[in-house]
Parts: sequence; structure tokens; C-alpha cells
Amino acid sequence: MTFEFRLPDIGEGVAEGEVVHWFVEEGGSIQEDAPLVSVLTDKANVEIPSPRGGRIAKLHAKEGEKVKVGALLVTIEEAGATGPAPAAGQTPTPAAGPSGGTAETASSRGAATPSAAVPPPTAAPPPTPAPAASARVLAAPYVRRLAAERGIDLSQLRGSGPNGRITEQDLDHPTPTPVAAPAPAPAAAPAARAVPEGAPAPRTEPAHAPTPSRGAPPSAGPPVAAGADDERIPIRGLRRVISEHMTEATHRAAHFTYVEEIDVSELVRTREKMAQHLEKQGTRLTFLPFIMKAVVAGLRAHPQMNASMDDEKNELVVHHRYHLGIAMAAPEGLIVPVVREVDSKSVGRLARELQDLSERGRAGKLGRSELTGSTFTITSLGSLGGVLATPILNYPEVAILGVHKIVRRPVYRTDGTLGPADLMNLSVSLDHRVIDGIVGAQFLSVVKANLEDPHLLFSELA
Repeated sequence: MTFEFRLPDIGEGVAEGEVVHWFVEEGGSIQEDAPLVSVLTDKANVEIPSPRGGRIAKLHAKEGEKVKVGALLVTIEEAGATGPAPAAGQTPTPAAGPSGGTAETASSRGAATPSAAVPPPTAAPPPTPAPAASARVLAAPYVRRLAAERGIDLSQLRGSGPNGRITEQDLDHPTPTPVAAPAPAPAAAPAARAVPEGAPAPRTEPAHAPTPSRGAPPSAGPPVAAGADDERIPIRGLRRVISEHMTEATHRAAHFTYVEEIDVSELVRTREKMAQHLEKQGTRLTFLPFIMKAVVAGLRAHPQMNASMDDEKNELVVHHRYHLGIAMAAPEGLIVPVVREVDSKSVGRLARELQDLSERGRAGKLGRSELTGSTFTITSLGSLGGVLATPILNYPEVAILGVHKIVRRPVYRTDGTLGPADLMNLSVSLDHRVIDGIVGAQFLSVVKANLEDPHLLFSELA
């Protein structure tokens, strides 16, 4: 018997994914729940396990190919299956289950079933029992780790994410799993977007697919005259996602950049003192946690900077939470992990989170929950930051902060004396459609005040 496995709905808003890597080959064998394929949705690779064990009869998508949700991915000849395979378009007859009902079939877990073969329900569905203790709990590795740290049993929670997936917000506001609850009637939806019951859960939290540009796309450029010794490198995977996002951002937003020079001499001394203490705990302290706290102070003073643009509704969505995206380099390209609730965290805790995100980002172990949901973004190249850069917005956010390297120069102070000072440039790029230049300048003025006098960062004003 053959089983046709289709790309499941692996996240709200995800319409397609790119096949990054097959872990199997045609003619090879695979065990149930073994890694089958890696699919890229936005900036996270989702490793999908095999729903069945058997022989790989056919791979229906090539690496680098984009596949729609519900499209056929792979055909598997199930191991130990007996009886003839059903004819094309037919549904295999379900076998009797242990409770007298019918066992799950290949069609119910992946293959689409013609709507004419399913009569409309004539009675209300029975109550849905609570999941058994052995049932698979849908949650990203990051959420599982947080739950373990807090001593939370995930099997006792009801997830608010797609297909009952437990999210980070469910840990903060847990909802117990009900003993029994009426199952709602199925909503009418295209078969390609339906998630077959029992479909395998991705090993990492899925991410949103790139938002297609709703304006006029850029026209194709002239043909490239390639030489015999030239190399062609396909733009695929994360690099293609970055390309699409950068094009979308520059096509949508009217970029404007404002730059400010900051004397961080006192901040340099403060960081050196705190770094000695945190290094004993195994934490490396950079300037970024201080900058993040200063940014929150600026966003509090100018809330419209902590916002996203909803172009479809022509509305500015002002956020009342401070989730900062931190752009950083990874082997496959730029990623933007998100540090949440920055306003409620100390400099030391921010340093630990940044170190953890950086290490797991370089290893490709970040899931969607850690790569989405930012309200404002900071980009920094650290000691290689250069003198000045004009970052592209992390669309649909309306502002992004560029951090540059610290250099020591002689400066005239307010008392007329000349002496050395540690100076750094900060640049803020704005969506000039909704943020005026004066607002960006005022925001950066607050950031500057907090960095030049770091004592403010530890007061109620920060």
C-alpha cells in the first residue's frame, strides 16, 4: 500500500515552503518519525519527520523548489502493508480500531479526499476527550526548554497555536487542558490548507512565509553575459528569503535616516565594571544590552516608533510591548532573533539571552517563536561597525537602529578643555510615510541621553 504525504499547514499564514534538504533518496528506506525533509518558511528551517515507515517510492519536489501547502511531497510504500493498493482517486478502506471504530488511514493523514465521498454530518460530533498522557505535545524546542526551566508539564496545558500547539504565551498564561469539551463543527476551508489529523509535527516551530509584494514587482533586468569560467550560485533558502524581504521593504517604505554622535565614555567604564562580575558567571557583556535599555526609554517617550505599518488597511499599529529584534550573522545569512519584554529585564539577563540566541542562531537551532514578533529592530556589527550605515527597515516595522563602532577621539568639552572621549554613531532609519524626521531625532535624543549617562538606565526612567 502506498501513502501520499502532502505538505501540512505548518503555521498560521503559511501558504508555501521551500524544500531545503531531503534526508532520503528515492528507493531508500525510512522509519516512522525519522527526519524526512527540511522546509524553509520565512527564516526558520522546519524539519518534518516521516509519518510512516517504508520505502521512498517517489520524491515530488526538488531541493530549492517552493511547494504549496497541501501539495504532494513524497510517496511512501509502507513497510509490512498487505493487500492491493487502492485505485487512483479511491480512498483505502479503514481497518477496525481497538475501540470498535476505524483506524486512521493514509487518506486521513495526508492525502486529500474528494468532498463528494464525505457525506455531511447529520448529528453533532461527540465530545473530544482529553489527550492521553502519551499523546505528542506540539511545542517548539524553545518552548519545551522554557517549560522545563519553569517546571511546567506541557501535557497539562491547552495550546493556543495552530493545531493546539503550545506557545510561549501559553506558558505565561497557562490554560489547563479540559477533561471534555464539545468539538466544533469543521469550518469550510480549501482542502489544501486543512491539516490532516495525526499529521507529523515539525521539529521546530514553523515560521511565516514571506509576504508577497502587493505592489508592482520590479521588472526583470537585462540578460547577464556570463563567461565560461563564471560560477552561478542559486539564490535559494534563507538567502532568497532575505532577498524577498529586502525588496519588499525598499519597495514599500520611504526610507529616511538620521544620525547622532554619542559620547559613551561613561558607558565604557560602566560596562567594564559590570563585565568583570558577569564573566565570573560565564556571561559575556557587550554594549548591546545597554543600548537595548536605552532604546526602550526612547520608545516609551515616542510610542509611534514602536509600531508596524498595515498597508492593506492603511493603519499604523502601535505596539504596547517591547520585543526587540537583534539582527545578527549566521552561516546561511542574516537572522533577526527576538528578545521579548526588554523593559522588564536587567542588563545581565539581556546579556545571557543574547549570548544564548547567538550561539543557537549560529547552530541553526532557532525556531519561529524566536525569529518573529519583533516591534523594533537593532542591527550592529560590533567592533566592525564602521563609521556610518543606513539599515533597511525590518518591514513592516517603521524604524530600525544602526549601531557603529566606538572610537577614541579628542573632543572639546563644555568647559572648554580638550581631552579624549569614546565616541559612537547611532543611525535610525525611518518609514518617512508615517514617521517624521523630527520624531526620529527626538527618539534618538532620548537614547543618547541614557547612553551618555548610564545611571539613567538603572532608574525608573529606563
